Amino acid sequence: MEGGGRDVIIPRMEQSLIRNFSIIAHIDHGKSSLADRILLLAGAITQRDFRDQILDDMDLERERGITIKASAVTLYYELEGKRYMLNMIDTPGHVDFHYEVSRALTACEGAILVVDAGQGVEAQTVANTHLAQRNKLTLVPVVNKIDLPAARPEDTAMQIEHLLGTPAEDCIFASAKTGQGIDDMLAALIRQIPPPPGDAAAPLKALIFDSQYDDYRGVIVYVRVFEGTLKVGDKIRMMGTGDAYQCNDLGKFMPRPASVGSLSAGEVGYIVAAIRAVSSIHVGDTVTLAARPADQQLPGYRPPQQMVFCDFYPGPTTQFPQLREALEKLQLNDAALTFQPISSDALGFGFRCGFLGMLHMEIVQERLEREYNVEVVQTAPTVPYQVLTTDKKVVEVDSAGELPQPNYIEEIREPIVKVDLIMPSDSIGAIMKLSEERRAVYKKTEYLSADRVILTYEFPLSEIIYDFYDKLKSATKGYGTMDYEVVGFFPNDLVKMDILVNNNKVDALSVIVHRDKAEVRGRAVIRKLRKEIPRHLFEIPLQAALGSRVIARETIKAVGKNVTAKCYGGDITRKRKLLEKQKEGKKRMKMVGNVEIPQKAFLSVLEVEDEG
Repeated sequence: MEGGGRDVIIPRMEQSLIRNFSIIAHIDHGKSSLADRILLLAGAITQRDFRDQILDDMDLERERGITIKASAVTLYYELEGKRYMLNMIDTPGHVDFHYEVSRALTACEGAILVVDAGQGVEAQTVANTHLAQRNKLTLVPVVNKIDLPAARPEDTAMQIEHLLGTPAEDCIFASAKTGQGIDDMLAALIRQIPPPPGDAAAPLKALIFDSQYDDYRGVIVYVRVFEGTLKVGDKIRMMGTGDAYQCNDLGKFMPRPASVGSLSAGEVGYIVAAIRAVSSIHVGDTVTLAARPADQQLPGYRPPQQMVFCDFYPGPTTQFPQLREALEKLQLNDAALTFQPISSDALGFGFRCGFLGMLHMEIVQERLEREYNVEVVQTAPTVPYQVLTTDKKVVEVDSAGELPQPNYIEEIREPIVKVDLIMPSDSIGAIMKLSEERRAVYKKTEYLSADRVILTYEFPLSEIIYDFYDKLKSATKGYGTMDYEVVGFFPNDLVKMDILVNNNKVDALSVIVHRDKAEVRGRAVIRKLRKEIPRHLFEIPLQAALGSRVIARETIKAVGKNVTAKCYGGDITRKRKLLEKQKEGKKRMKMVGNVEIPQKAFLSVLEVEDEG
């Protein structure tokens, strides 16, 4: 958004000539390359401007080769003498950005389903297809990368038929790299996807599906207009918060920002209204006119369910207010992130943050450091749990420190996820063994083709968030993929494991574990702590305990000081007297001395997870 939009004359479009569509696929199946090719073909960019991942403008996206944010672009395309307006949204493929995809699909009437001709149908292909079908979208199946030597387009088309129930011959064979089949794909898209509904003369209803903060222009709001018309100069109202603003600028991305005079029913664009209060804008809210408001809000989005929690504390070069401001601005652009202030004896003031998954957590941390220049110290991630108390109340907790006292707990429930694992059929044995080790419950096996299979399991979420994906890739020689969705919270034999340092409980190190794994986990944690906590002048016992029962113990030996060094002769009783005095002093120090636990010791618990 640097420098604002450029003024262009965009003619008012008949609604019947507008198509709103999304591109969905598994990660690495060529969504962004296909979006680049469509931009080139529609004349939105020239051959000179053409480069890989043109819509992925975040440095992180380009470095990792993945899409993190959905991008909305308006294009024009001529077919059979008519000029159509195509509003395209390129979406992420990774399971952690599932919420980003669900928001994008709400703004569309159809979607291009892209499948790699070499890899075939994979886990996120299945998940995104079901998501699109739940939103009642028209799907246009495209088999991409047909120019590759390993491409098997006919086999892939048969897998799509098995998945969607659409005839294999309806699939469009294309190559985003060479441009082959892209014209056929756009023609199919225009013929099959219906034009958007909505009355341009009705009171304004525009859905906020994304937003970002610009230092010069304030909050930039991305909207899909469902009813009515919005013009520059209109006074708008956010129906959720009730805040009113004057609309200074309207525009579309083509793919660079271009100012327009108005946005009508069926169109996608952005609003600039000098919005400085970050708290005024909520993704899923409805924008209406202050003078002629709509009678009710659009349904919006169901709130995202955070599945991984960890604490962010300011690093050595960052102040607490800086971290809060950075999180508030980042939340505008990432609606799935949540945070609330907390404090810790060991690490000071910080925030308990909620994420959709481990990759989401990594991306947020990197974006905070790169885009907002804040340094963060991160604690070990945990998953949320539900506790049924003895008075029949259900309490949700996201750290062991929040658990009620054991005599008030009737049962602890952990999040269970349904996991679809897609792999070559010769890897079934290795994956079944890996799944059993992670407390998984087998559900079903389904064959996509003679050599590709879907195994469905139910896993405790805590068993898969750390390193399960890496182990899956190793066991399937890189060909395995996974997708998961939360099915609910179910009771299990879970216990709170306390870590005691010098007989004092350290809340920040407490964890919730399955009783069968508590001893192994406890030994691993205190072994790690023994290496990280420096020796003191007195002996320090380290213990892992379930309630009052100690299940593992290590001891950090005291630093030895030679108090008899000055005795160079004389009676032996003199030496004994000094040694007894030292012994008494150490005993007294052990009772009153404080143990300094370095920050690194708190983070070492995370490394225990990595070691399994």
